[in-house]
Amino acid sequence: MAEIKCVGIVTSGNDAPGMNSAIRAVTRSSIYNGLRVKAIYRGYKGLIDGDIVEFQTQNVSNIIQQGGTILKSSPSKDFLTSEGREKAYENMQKEEIDALIVIGGDGTLTGARIFAQEYDVPCIGIPATIDNNLCGTDTTIGYDTALNTIMQTVDKIRDTATSHERLFFIEVMGDDAGFLALNGAIASGCEEAIIPSVIIEGEQLNRLVLNGVRKSKGSSIVLVASNDGNGGALHYSEIVKSRCPNLDVKVLLLGHLQRGGQPTAHDRIIASRMGAASIEALMKGLRNVMIGIDNDEIVYVPFFLSLKETRQIDRNLMDILHNISI
Repeated sequence: MAEIKCVGIVTSGNDAPGMNSAIRAVTRSSIYNGLRVKAIYRGYKGLIDGDIVEFQTQNVSNIIQQGGTILKSSPSKDFLTSEGREKAYENMQKEEIDALIVIGGDGTLTGARIFAQEYDVPCIGIPATIDNNLCGTDTTIGYDTALNTIMQTVDKIRDTATSHERLFFIEVMGDDAGFLALNGAIASGCEEAIIPSVIIEGEQLNRLVLNGVRKSKGSSIVLVASNDGNGGALHYSEIVKSRCPNLDVKVLLLGHLQRGGQPTAHDRIIASRMGAASIEALMKGLRNVMIGIDNDEIVYVPFFLSLKETRQIDRNLMDILHNISI
């Protein structure tokens, strides 16, 4: 394998709190190890367009506490084509970039895997997604911050829900995995969590109506994982309204609020660890792996394993939620 002298950093896909901490760690770890660093702006689109700037340590000063990504992120349909990836590779050669550190979720890592196979480019992935749905790592950058945002929001909603004896359906992100909905429900004392990967919605709604609302608990809150196929919080609220027309049912969509805000200490720390580990991986001669954390230890997960399937929730946590929400 050719000697690596220059590393490119790219953030792609949806932003996640803690990405800047990872960018900072990658940049400074690279320079510490005698490598040049080039920042690629606006995701894979920037790699195709040549939107590339060399970074020094001062470029990443005072960013560890910032949410989002200073490198910006933009979808790129062109990178899905062989012509687009060829242009990206030409720009890598022009900029003398020998390896890529890609920061993002499953779509970002899938793009890196394809690109690495086509052009024999060393790529290291850093998992950054609030969904926490990548296999091979206990947690992803941004998940803890989003979870805390949900908890704090539900705590505020409960004040008004209790005052008016209302039932709230709150829709959160997380897609098929449902980690935000389930753990958010446990952390904030919700009565139920509805997620696509656990298809028992009829049972859940019956339990909610019979054990929660009709026992006059004063208020009830249900977290619903957003998904294109399940209709979301509005769908479930309509079902309950039809069964219990006297209930005061409200719907709240948290939306992009969950992606914003300063990253928690946990996200800053794991992002820093993963960023440093990505450069260590390159120095060891590794390629085409995702940096993960397993039992608080850094692990290197081949792309094909991290993308093999969606990480599944622990069903025992569903039982815990039901047992303590009576």
